[in-house]
Amino acid sequence: MIGGRSVLAVITARGGSKGLPRKNLLPFRGSPLIAWTIRAGQAAPSIDRLILSSDDAEIIETARSLGCEAPFQRAPELASDTAASIDVLLDAADRAPGHDIVVLLQPTSPLRTADDIEATLAVMAQGGAPGAVSVSEAPCHPYLIFQRDPAGRLSPFVEKPAEMGWRRQDLPPAYRVNGAVYAADLAWLRAERTLCKAGETAAYEMPVERSIDIDTLEDLQAAERAPG
Repeated sequence: MIGGRSVLAVITARGGSKGLPRKNLLPFRGSPLIAWTIRAGQAAPSIDRLILSSDDAEIIETARSLGCEAPFQRAPELASDTAASIDVLLDAADRAPGHDIVVLLQPTSPLRTADDIEATLAVMAQGGAPGAVSVSEAPCHPYLIFQRDPAGRLSPFVEKPAEMGWRRQDLPPAYRVNGAVYAADLAWLRAERTLCKAGETAAYEMPVERSIDIDTLEDLQAAERAPG
């Protein structure tokens, strides 16, 4: 609970994965990948209830063995490659009613900590925002990204002010949503159907070294090498 408001955290872990098959159960630092997200959620004091949403019996059994509640098996239509995270999250909230805030925790961010979850909820509560997400410094500044026309000539995706230099230290900070923590007022989420809305969603900055999102074998290997 935070600010007198009840918090539901949902770990979303479907069985299918094209980039890295069965990735949610792959070994990572001596435990199944999903274990790291379960432990972070269990250690976050503001979370009142932590549940798993999965279509996969083995993932459900693994989560339960780690002390994570798995009160239902996700419907197949919510476990396809085209299923929207919003629909999965709202389905879980409907099945576990009575909460004001919902937090999405994806197993593909194993380096995220309980402190990161708490900090994301804190910036949401302290700023009176309807939602908050974890971010990290963008690996490439948007002012430095270009597109090519049919003749091969470059034009910027985002126009840089003419008076601004090209050195990275001359550029304003740029961030990317790193996928580790999403938090939102449940009523706002139902109305807006987005976890990040410009001008409304608050941001908590996570260190780059904890912001690896695992989608490929290379990502998994990079996370294994990361400090911590």
